[in-house]
Amino acid sequence: MTRLLREPLLHFAVLGAALFALYGAVSGGDSGTDREIVVTRGRVESLSAGFERSWNRAPTDAELAGLVEGWVRDEVLYREGLALGLERDDVVVRKRVGQKFELLAEDAVGSVPPTDAALQAWLDSHAADYAQPPSASFEQVYFDPRKRRDSLQRDVERALASRDPAALGDPTLLPARLENVRLRDVASQFGPTFARDLAALPLGGWRGPVGSSYGAHLVRVTARTEPGPPALDAVREAVARDWEAERTRAAKDALYQRLRANYQVTVEPAEAAGQ
Repeated sequence: MTRLLREPLLHFAVLGAALFALYGAVSGGDSGTDREIVVTRGRVESLSAGFERSWNRAPTDAELAGLVEGWVRDEVLYREGLALGLERDDVVVRKRVGQKFELLAEDAVGSVPPTDAALQAWLDSHAADYAQPPSASFEQVYFDPRKRRDSLQRDVERALASRDPAALGDPTLLPARLENVRLRDVASQFGPTFARDLAALPLGGWRGPVGSSYGAHLVRVTARTEPGPPALDAVREAVARDWEAERTRAAKDALYQRLRANYQVTVEPAEAAGQ
């Protein structure tokens, strides 16, 4: 008798009997599941295509039959799990089902191309989100303080009075001309002091000396763009993307509110501390 109790087959039989007893208790003797499983032609083609993507070849008949049987196995276990209520109180399953429902809701909203008027209205109400950073176009001539020492100021003034200041400057790897560069990028290349002084310089004419992280410069500002809301055409793609995201979010929220109205929600109070 003791030897019989140690037999693995007996353990499996007892475990199986207990599982079927639990199944019967939960389902009342009838799982209520749909007993027909139809493996559609589209499903078979999808399984075959997935195999081909993974292995770069079509599956053999035997391999395809195995794929189909694997899908049927998953479907059977899924349905029986639902019948037993195994999805209840499972945070992962709960979240995943909710996410799939939201994806269906997004598909139901559909993609409707926004009109220019709708995009302009969005841009007007969110102007700060699309404001272009200040930028400038300028030329610079570099003067090396280590090389010129006490003559730096005099040399800069002489260059200012000349017709060709660039001919009197020192060699440098810094660009002589920059077009439509953002002031924050100027600050990272020349230093914050140079960028701040550059923003205050008037257009046209050489000015200086303007100090940088490297030394002194003569600077001529040729163009400047002040921060402000851009034209719609300049940011159309970003505006359209944000408009669509907000439209989808609002539609999903509205759907949720309509669905929630069908439920009576009761929140039980938490137990007081010490009880």
